[in-house]
Amino acid sequence: MICSSFPESALRFCIVAKRLRSIPAAILAVLLAVAALTGPFACASAEESGRVPILVYHRFGEIVTDSMTVRTATFAAQLEWLTSHHYRIIPLRRLIDLLSDRQAALPPRAVVITADDGHESVYREMLPEIQRYRIPVTLFIYPSAISNASYAMTWDQLAQLASLGLVDIQSHTYWHPNFNHERAKLAPNAYRAFVTTQFARSKQVLEGKLRGKVDLLAWPFGIHDPELEHWASEAGYKAAFTLQRLPASHASSLLALPRYLVTDADNGARFAALIENATSPGDAP
Repeated sequence: MICSSFPESALRFCIVAKRLRSIPAAILAVLLAVAALTGPFACASAEESGRVPILVYHRFGEIVTDSMTVRTATFAAQLEWLTSHHYRIIPLRRLIDLLSDRQAALPPRAVVITADDGHESVYREMLPEIQRYRIPVTLFIYPSAISNASYAMTWDQLAQLASLGLVDIQSHTYWHPNFNHERAKLAPNAYRAFVTTQFARSKQVLEGKLRGKVDLLAWPFGIHDPELEHWASEAGYKAAFTLQRLPASHASSLLALPRYLVTDADNGARFAALIENATSPGDAP
């Protein structure tokens, strides 16, 4: 009866103990404890301390034209490396669901991919790789640029992406303001009204145009503070994302989840080191 309450590895010790009646009870207790720590219980603890890197891209192209451009060949090589080294690219929303449940184990060797701003190169260059590898991606969009700015995607292109079943489109505020600058020049009430409009209008336009649920937010320039987080929560956002180069874990704040800003320099051994260090056991905020 006592043996039935232990995992399989402990049961093996128990069976041996029954056969070797000379083992004292105290030693048997130690053996059972060791078996539990090295068996399925230990595996569960390892998963519960998991860390998941969230990667963020901006622009893609054949050549590097600025600090935010990642060559398409670099991105393709990164996806190939992740695949060949048995990492799993999971939807950002799945990660948020797991982080929202303090008892849920984070999946080992998991990675999340996001892209900010809505540049047309996401449609032209990133999309074929998304389709080739069948990977989920979350796009954070500021709607004021869509079908307006020459560098941005159109609403038709975003609708095509949303229809794939691989792309989730979320908010990057309405026009990507610098909240530090706005706070410095506006009176407190005016600043709050400005922020609230940025949150609410982006959500309203994206949901109206694309018919999807918008409740995730990428902080423009990574700028956030407790006051902004509170207003974002009031506006209906359940999670928000910074540009802090750290992996997400259960210790992370849902309204300030870290992401790794990926540049073209993050290739080869450097990209491998980023992923391996981010997914290795250890503490994360």
